[in-house]
Amino acid sequence: MLTPALLAVLAGLALVDSLSLGTLGLPVWMLAQPRFRTEVVLVYLAAIAAFYWVLGAVLLGGLSIIVEQLEVVDGPVVDWVQLAVGVLLFGASFLFDGPIGRWRRERRERSGRQTRWQRWRGGLVGPEANARTAVLTAVGAGIVEVATMVPYLGAIGLLSANGVGFAPGVAVLAGYGVVMVTPALVLLAMRLLLAAQVERPLGRLNKWFERRSGDVLAWTLGVVGFLVATDALGRLRDSVG
Repeated sequence: MLTPALLAVLAGLALVDSLSLGTLGLPVWMLAQPRFRTEVVLVYLAAIAAFYWVLGAVLLGGLSIIVEQLEVVDGPVVDWVQLAVGVLLFGASFLFDGPIGRWRRERRERSGRQTRWQRWRGGLVGPEANARTAVLTAVGAGIVEVATMVPYLGAIGLLSANGVGFAPGVAVLAGYGVVMVTPALVLLAMRLLLAAQVERPLGRLNKWFERRSGDVLAWTLGVVGFLVATDALGRLRDSVG
């Protein structure tokens, strides 16, 4: 059920999700430009939050049906599977921060080619920026990120494993989306209020995202794995007690 502890874990996952390239990397890049359109940034953030929400509703509905058919939601099977997934994600974070992370960075440096993110965001800022481009870019970023939506997929799994119904689960996912884009909204407000004072720090943050995308993935995997495993351990401990 929707307990305060579960909501706190979901909020933590949403904040981790807010650090992805689609939810923060692209908005930071937009805000770091000398000329940008506020309404385009807002449309982009609304579109990517809506994309996450629709995808989450579809996945949550499918998981709810599967869990009901298997009739294992009240047993330990789901908890043990969730614990195993959490441990695997946490272990994978060390690989992406180590040899896999170095291999990814070296491959990018050797290729000298634009990343797919750079290609997606090429026409998003400047005097020609428009809402249609922002929506298409947000949907494209969401589609590209589907395979790496580890925090969001973890949140959907937690809602299903804790027996949260479809309607309240969809409402929670809407709040998840709001939390997820809040850091970008805060940066937008700072950019509008402080103007040139934050342009240089935003530029440095944008370069950091470009250089450290592999490290961000490793950190995300580690945090999500820890939260997912901790939630499963808590339910297993309660069942034993």
